[in-house]
Amino acid sequence: MKSDPNVRPSGALQHVRYEIRGRLARRAQELERAGYEIISLNIGNPRAFGFRTPETMRLAMIENLAQAEGYCHQKGIFPAREAVVMQQQERGVAGVTAEEVFIGNGVSELIDLTLRALLNDGDEVLVPSPDYPLWTAAVTLNGGRAVHYPCRPAQGFVPDPAEVARLVTPRTRALVVINPNNPTGAVYPRAVLTELARLAERHGLVVFSDEIYDQMTYDGAEFVPMATLVHDTLCATLAGLSKVYRACGLRVGWAVFSGRVHAAADYLNALELLSSLRLCSNVMGQWAVQTALGGHQSIRELIAPGGRLYESRAVILEAAQRSRFLRLAPPRGAMYAFVGVDESALPDFDDQRFALDLLEHKHVLVAPGVSFNVPYRSHFRITNLPDAPTLREVFARIEELLGEYASGERRAGAAEAGNVLSAETRFK
Repeated sequence: MKSDPNVRPSGALQHVRYEIRGRLARRAQELERAGYEIISLNIGNPRAFGFRTPETMRLAMIENLAQAEGYCHQKGIFPAREAVVMQQQERGVAGVTAEEVFIGNGVSELIDLTLRALLNDGDEVLVPSPDYPLWTAAVTLNGGRAVHYPCRPAQGFVPDPAEVARLVTPRTRALVVINPNNPTGAVYPRAVLTELARLAERHGLVVFSDEIYDQMTYDGAEFVPMATLVHDTLCATLAGLSKVYRACGLRVGWAVFSGRVHAAADYLNALELLSSLRLCSNVMGQWAVQTALGGHQSIRELIAPGGRLYESRAVILEAAQRSRFLRLAPPRGAMYAFVGVDESALPDFDDQRFALDLLEHKHVLVAPGVSFNVPYRSHFRITNLPDAPTLREVFARIEELLGEYASGERRAGAAEAGNVLSAETRFK
């Protein structure tokens, strides 16, 4: 019998999606190679929009370059881990030492490793919807089942703890909290986080708190570290240098374990084993951590009135308010807006078709809402990293396209999107 000549991917990838860098992004690259200028708003990459890593961090890496040429401990260099401990202590998290800190190649690697060390086939993890899709993908890749709890637009994308509680089963192992939230920009109130903490404690769930945008809040929104609320179960706080410190390329993130650490010794040993198998994370970037966390927090100027991120967000809020078609729960944190389209004005609107049309005809790349594991097709995500004039131009093009849909000049349905976004790329 002749063997199949095609090299086929692992079946484990069948239900794994990451459309933020998927076919739309590849189509954008094709258009750029053909000479078109594309405004790419699909990824939160500060360097692409002119932001620089603070100079003090760059100098710290240069000064320690000789110490970055070899492997380091699998958990990371001690100065970086100790700096993370000090930050946690300043925030009111008690009992953390450098032994409970793992440095990884960005939070992305740590999401995978922490779930891989925990899950058995069929275990369930409560994940917000919308979510940062790596969480759902990592649960799936590690044999688990992502159970999505709704964060509804009508409630400002803040979850209802009672709804979350109804999703807990005997197979539930963990609860994921993303705060400030990507993609919505929601910042969860203290009362909601407290209820989620009590829920996790009642059921013995591991809490994974993704806090990569911890210092990016606007207009007085309060960021509450989840680890200050979780005491009677294990809590993993994940953060890093990528966003607040505009250092995505350094690939430095950390996971800090608090709460019932003494009851999780076997799990933490398993995580250290996985960390050892990849030897260590990027050493040079780790030398920037102590300076970053202990130095001047330049993010504060960027998120204050007059700052670049604040003013760009203001343009998004104004554009949504003035639009005939757009609806927006104002983002209170992070660097994104999850923009909705009024389906009463555009009843046939389809987010994937819209994203394709916007790219092909208006040369703007956004991420359709279904990329973030939502059951509706009425939203899209953009980043507020561009400057204010660029965002004004973007929303002028969006309004123009939506006007074409409304007038019938261009169809709003999904039928013609298949040549770039095939059915297999769509979330079910």
